[in-house]
Formats: sequence, structure tokens, C-alpha cells
Amino acid sequence: MDKKQEIQTIFAEVHFWSYCALLAPNFYKPERKYLIDFCQSLQNFMVDDLHDVLIINAPPRHGKSRTVSLFASWLLGNDPTRKIMIGSYNETLSTQFSKNVRDTIMEIKADENIPVFSDMFPTVEIKKGDGAMNMWSLKGGYNNYLATSPKGTATGFGANILIVDDLIKSADEANNAQVLENHWSWFTDTMLSRVESGGKIIIVMTRWHSQDLAGRALELLPQADYRVKQISMKAYDKETDTMLCEDVLSKQDYKRKVKTMGVDIASANYQQEPIDIKGKLYQKFQTYDVIPEFTKIWNVTDTADKGEDYLCSIVFGETKEHQAYVLDVLYTKEPMEVTEKAQSMQIIRYKVNHARIESNNGGRGYKRNVERMTREKGFVSCYFEDFTQTGNKISRILSNSAWIENNVFFPSDWHLRFPEYTHAMNTFQREGKNKHDDAADATTLIAETISEDVGRIARVREIPKGILRR
Repeated sequence: MDKKQEIQTIFAEVHFWSYCALLAPNFYKPERKYLIDFCQSLQNFMVDDLHDVLIINAPPRHGKSRTVSLFASWLLGNDPTRKIMIGSYNETLSTQFSKNVRDTIMEIKADENIPVFSDMFPTVEIKKGDGAMNMWSLKGGYNNYLATSPKGTATGFGANILIVDDLIKSADEANNAQVLENHWSWFTDTMLSRVESGGKIIIVMTRWHSQDLAGRALELLPQADYRVKQISMKAYDKETDTMLCEDVLSKQDYKRKVKTMGVDIASANYQQEPIDIKGKLYQKFQTYDVIPEFTKIWNVTDTADKGEDYLCSIVFGETKEHQAYVLDVLYTKEPMEVTEKAQSMQIIRYKVNHARIESNNGGRGYKRNVERMTREKGFVSCYFEDFTQTGNKISRILSNSAWIENNVFFPSDWHLRFPEYTHAMNTFQREGKNKHDDAADATTLIAETISEDVGRIARVREIPKGILRR
């Protein structure tokens, strides 16, 4: 080994990018900046005290699995006591993943000019006689590596590093709610339970659906006090009209793929824009950190029509510009005896001036009970109104969506305060794919309430003063 290679191996011990470039120089080229960033992000995460979970979304064929495989071997080279668990799409892929890591560590040097793992980490070896392909140990260690899948097992294995690599392989799977639910259950019930205290979690995948593993992790893990960081790599930058890496995927090939596979799948795979996001009704939500001055505090409620429906009660403040600032949301399937008390307290807590409760299917009785409970608690400043909704629900929701996007403001942490409501609003589809419409329906009431109130004020102002005196 010449002097240059000696220096390179020293760098490779401490810099993951240098390690990759040394072992696979034909792929890890200096001009492929996204790979440098990818490698550096993985290495930085291991010493990052601010985050527990790293989610990296990148296009297919850009070296995700290859890089993660090399990262596993590099981590074990630097610390042979580490215990790494990797989850892949199925047993075949998890076995191949494990084989790649093992082969990297076990590679025998056959050419003095071609670097191998042992040049950087000469004392790290696979334990002799440890023949299991999916679970093996290093010399002097115990159960350092486990490769599994949603249909595999993790029994008896504890890990301080969990890596999940691309669980979805087709649009059919991405649109299968049960498959997505099974992935999440496997991740939370099986994989997370094996991560030791202080362990690190890495999820590397192409985005498919807002409820895929990455999507749910981004939405739900922070609610369980996990500190999550996301890095999203798009194959094509629309603003600059450039590719992430022309050498890996050219603009010509990208446009050809878009035409072949369809815009929605191409947007998910290459732009990290989930399939269902393309059909979302609400494309943006405005948020606030500072509460402005209000002219009036409203409460609007869509009562639960059926047992599977949600009751959605929203408290919002109206500004002099007739914009709505959401203050609180009650979004629940609890029975009426529970929600009546909860809504009464909601009205009192936010000093609501006017409560509008939809009276369809028992809503009038619900309104009477909420009003009675509120009065009994000594709050008499709220005017209660019940009303019957006769307009077509979907038409109402669609026709008011643009106004909601531009004039309704949500707390900046609304995804933490009202997670189910936030999810319902974020995933509501423009065309018939919605299991529930309660959140969108109640939010539409905000638009209709302000519109009716503005119209009422205008009509009063137009009445001649003499008529008002009479």
C-alpha cells in the first residue's frame, strides 16, 4: 500500500464518505454531491444529541440501500460492541442486506492496490462458526447484527441502532391501507421495542403515501417525545430545472419515466410527494404563533351522525378583517354524554360569544344539553344557535376550500395539539376516497359562519336609520 492509500485509509476510519469512496470509487464519486451530503448526514446523526430519529427520503436507484449497508459495516468497524438491527421489505432482501454487510467485513485482500474493510479495521472480524446469515456476531461480541422484515422475527434481540430500509415496492402496496397499517404496527410493536435506551433510529426510504412508515413517523413519533429530523432529496428541482444528480438520473430519463409511470407515482418516487397528496383538497394551511385581537369568538359544531363518525367542535376567533384563527378543536368518537361536557367546558374556557351547532340527526337535543350545562356552570354570555344543514355536503366543502386555505389560521403546533383532526384535514381527498368528512365539514362551517355574519352586518348597515327607529 502506497503513502496515498495509507492516508486514505486513515481518513476512511473516521469519515464515512471517505470510507465509501475508498471501497466503491466508481459509485461514490466526488462530483456526486448528494452522496457526500447523504453520508455526512448519517455520520452527523450518530453524534447528534438533539435527534433520536433520522428520516431520509431519496429517489430510487440513488444508492440508498448501498449506502446504508456500508454505513452498518463502518459503524461496526468503529465500535464492534454496537448492536445493529436492520428491517427490509421481505426476508429475501433482508438476507441480501445482511450478506452485503458480512461480505464487506469478511472480504479478503487479493490485490495490494484495492482497499478492503480490513485495511481500515484490521481487528474486526466475523465470529468463527457464527453461520446464521441473518443474525451474527463479531469476534469478541454477541449478536451484533440482525436482519429482519415485517414477516420476520426480532425475538431475543436488542439493538442500539435500528435501520429501516424501503418497505414499499409498488403503488398497489402504497394504496393498500392494511399494508401501511401492518408496517406501522410492525415498526412500533416489534422494532421499537427492541431499541435500547438512547438508541438511534434511521428510516431510509422512497416516499409513496402520506401514511407510509416515513409519513407516520413524522406525524406520530414526536407525539411520543421522539425527536425527529427529516432530509428529503428530490430527483428534479423545478425552480432551477436541474437534477439531483445528472450522472445517476438524467433529465431526459426522468421525463421519460414520468410519461411512462404517471405523474402521481413519479411525484412520489422521485419528488417525495406522496401519491395521495396529489389528490388532497387542501394544498396549504396557514399557521400563527401570536393571537391577534378578535371582534368575536365563535364555536361551530358538526355532531356525529353515525356511530363511526366524529364529533368536531371548533372554537375560533374572528378578526376585523373577517379571518378565522382556530383556538381549539374537539374531534372525537366519544359518546354524547362525554362530548356534551367537554364542549361545555370548551365554550367556557374560551369565552365563546356565539355557538352554532348543526341540528341534523339529534343535534338539537345535543345543543340543548350543552347549553344547559354551560348555563349551570355560571357562563351565560354565549348565544346558542342550532341550524339545519340542507346543502350538499361535498359541494359545500369543495366550494369553500379556497377560502379556508387563505383565511383560516391554525396554531403552529396544531399537529401536536389536534393530531387526529390535523391528519383528517391533511389527507382529505378532492374525489371520493374519504372514510370520514367530519373535520372538513366542521371547518367549512367556519367559512359559512363568517360569510353569513358578514352578510348580516352588511344588510343591517343598508337599512335606513328611520326604519331602525321605528
